[in-house]
Amino acid sequence: MTEQHNLSEQIEAPAQLDGATEEQFNAQSLTDHLRDLRSCLVISLVAVVAGFAGSYGYIEAIGVWFFKPLTDVLPQGSSLIFTSYQEGFFFI
Repeated sequence: MTEQHNLSEQIEAPAQLDGATEEQFNAQSLTDHLRDLRSCLVISLVAVVAGFAGSYGYIEAIGVWFFKPLTDVLPQGSSLIFTSYQEGFFFI
């Protein structure tokens, strides 16, 4: 019983802010909050672009891995076909 009680206290403890952090949060103006939001959004955008650029070099290997279960069960000598115009551009 004491282990469950201690565990619940440990789970709830990180959600509480200490006094200094709460005062600092309340002391920021709206423009400071917006500046923080902008910097977080820019960092997120840079991370997404870097991830896209890094994975673009491996697009063929990713496509082969993605379609491997399907190509394993295809009859010998057959290949995948695309049924609409835009499908051919996904894995070139």
